Amino acid sequence: MAEERIEKAKQMRMFITFAAGIAGLLFGLDIGVISGALPFITTHFELTSRLQEWVVSTMMLGAALGSITTGWISYKLGRKKSLMTGAALFILGSIGSAFAINIVMLLISRVMLGFAVGIASYVAPLYLSEMSEKENRGKLISMYQMMVTLGILLAFISDTIFSYGGHWRIMLGIISLPALLLMFSVFGLPDSPRWLASKGNFVQAKNILKMLSTSDEKADAELQEINESLKVKQEGWSLFKENKNVRRAVYLGMLLQAMQQFTGMNVILYYAPQIFKHAGFANTEQQMIATVICGLTNACATLIAMKTVDKQGRKPILTIGFAGIAAGTFLLGLCLYMINAGFDAIWISILAVIMTLFTITSFAMSAGPVVWILCSEIQPLKSRDFGVACSTTTNWIANMLIGATFLTLINQFGIAVTFWIYTVLNILFVIFTILLIPETKGISLEKIEKNLMDGKRLRDIGN
Repeated sequence: MAEERIEKAKQMRMFITFAAGIAGLLFGLDIGVISGALPFITTHFELTSRLQEWVVSTMMLGAALGSITTGWISYKLGRKKSLMTGAALFILGSIGSAFAINIVMLLISRVMLGFAVGIASYVAPLYLSEMSEKENRGKLISMYQMMVTLGILLAFISDTIFSYGGHWRIMLGIISLPALLLMFSVFGLPDSPRWLASKGNFVQAKNILKMLSTSDEKADAELQEINESLKVKQEGWSLFKENKNVRRAVYLGMLLQAMQQFTGMNVILYYAPQIFKHAGFANTEQQMIATVICGLTNACATLIAMKTVDKQGRKPILTIGFAGIAAGTFLLGLCLYMINAGFDAIWISILAVIMTLFTITSFAMSAGPVVWILCSEIQPLKSRDFGVACSTTTNWIANMLIGATFLTLINQFGIAVTFWIYTVLNILFVIFTILLIPETKGISLEKIEKNLMDGKRLRDIGN
């Protein structure tokens, strides 16, 4: 009987991870698809550089709006219904993008897709953190990030296949298929016991904890920890205003997400063909194949985080990752500077590709998954929706700024200097990580919260 219960709990956790993973897959698909579709969209609608930036960045605008709104939706309706809303918007946005008759319709559809991405990027890691065991929490959230990178890879492959016929509408519309799968999967999910308990539904919360636990004793102990964290009377914005410790957690989450975006990683994903064009890969086929290799590297490197984040910890991985990104962007900028200066040796172009892949690897094994893990771990339960909403919104505002300014920065300063700017930022992020970021591996969410509310330094709340 005990073995049967363990097996059922395992199966339910696997299903939860699968459903949340599809949300991550859609997140990645929408990030990755635009890099291959953009050249064809530009030709079809005769876009200027500024409009190209808008096609890329309007999705981030929608994601920022989605993150803000989802904080309220997730708090009021729960994680399950929030994911269902996101799935519906993924379907509508994908179809609208595919059938866009003018640039305005495309931009509106991109905002809608961004709204769905904002929901997915907010709810899925939060849901996984609340549904997982503390020993495997980092691994499961890393698995979500793995699905994001897999989505990016599949988008690059799909773009490459459809690029031969210039079928950008199919590139954008095919995303509606996994969105339908997410919609059907969400129906079978239980809601978060922590959210249920915060709404006073303790019986239902206990039943779900029992379903996810290997014993009643373990479920009861977890429910007791949740009850202790709920003794704080205030919630959300009011708790943020009144409690300096909550403010510290919210600001740390916002800083983490800003750091993740200003690594410069996403400009490589959004503008990969243009970067490889600067590196000397002249035709579209070469650029698209190189882009697929980037996506494959991104996905494979995320496996490193999955294997190490619950063993080596969050902080060392993050420190090494930022240092690697700094080295990669510096050398990539140097290669591009030499190419633009007239050096046409083939080894320079090859080194530029290697440095691009090294930068992607450094990000995917560290800041990519680890920032989402930390942001879902450090917020107190009574203000978790508010705190995660603030950090996720920061992510997408920063993402939008990067997507909307990259081509402008290249035109103003040159591509080499643009990457060197990111180098300086990543060096700063190494320092911030050492001074501010806590180590949270193997610590329950409730213990992290207690340390925070007791006034411990941010870097010590995981001790």
